Amino acid sequence: MAIHIRRREFIAALGGMAATWPLAARAQQGERMRRIGVLMALAADDPTGQARLIAFVQALQELGWTDGRNVRIDTRWAAGDADRFRRYAAELVALAPDVILASGGTGVGALLQATHTVPIVFTQTNDPVGAGYVDSLARPGGNATGFTNQEYGTSGKYLELLKDIAPRIARAAVLRDPTIPQGICQFGAIQAVAPSLGMELRPIDVHDAREIERAVKTFALSANGGLIVTGSALTALHRGLIITLAARHKLPAVYWERFFVTGGGLISYGADSIDPHRRAAGYVDRVLKGEKPADLPVQAPTKYELVINLKTAKALGLEVPQSLLATADEVIE
Repeated sequence: MAIHIRRREFIAALGGMAATWPLAARAQQGERMRRIGVLMALAADDPTGQARLIAFVQALQELGWTDGRNVRIDTRWAAGDADRFRRYAAELVALAPDVILASGGTGVGALLQATHTVPIVFTQTNDPVGAGYVDSLARPGGNATGFTNQEYGTSGKYLELLKDIAPRIARAAVLRDPTIPQGICQFGAIQAVAPSLGMELRPIDVHDAREIERAVKTFALSANGGLIVTGSALTALHRGLIITLAARHKLPAVYWERFFVTGGGLISYGADSIDPHRRAAGYVDRVLKGEKPADLPVQAPTKYELVINLKTAKALGLEVPQSLLATADEVIE
């Protein structure tokens, strides 16, 4: 599914679904209404967030669960804000849902602080074992399970890609959220491969737009620099600014998600973020039918995608090696 979905189209899509609710509700008055909470990491008007939610809702419908007929879906949008994550997690738990979908690792942490009993199905979550969300991938053991979006070891690939596409690079600023486990661990994985590539790293902690702008501007004052943007709700939230800064300061940049590159970024390497939300509907369906998260194994991404923007490469004066073009899943011209 394409992620370029306008807010108006999103509302219309949900509105179309709603049109069938009263008739369906009358037809099945004897059916018990179940409740699903949804905690989204992105903002309500974010096209990618909308695409993830639509994928989840549509997959639920295919499994026989329709919002307003036999389930009620309560959605909260945290927009990358730690306080909102905590507040909305508490709100959703207070609604006593049958299950909660957590789109993003930060949401999982907030929900597990709020409840140890309500079933949680997560997506977009790095290393749930290391973060303490589950006992193991095969046997989660608690009230949470779901779908990871990356193994930390793949983070080292970002630095290799940066060196491949811009061989003169000697320094890399790593944008990360230091308040979440994946922010620290992704940086550690990148740091592990830096010496073998002769690269100097500088972490840039992502909190707000002003801080990002100031730090990138300062980093760009020295020559032969590039950017690595690691996965977090905050880097997703500020992606427009980050892409603009990379272009303004002529910094080659590697990103963790395709939407950076479709938005004008140079190159990305990461798992599809829409498909896990479809697959999560399957786990939610199984929980609603009586299975426990403790018994549902955590699933890893089935495929990583390499996406390259040739127009951006040209603007930066870079010639993309044929070896990279040959392995790319998508090339934007």
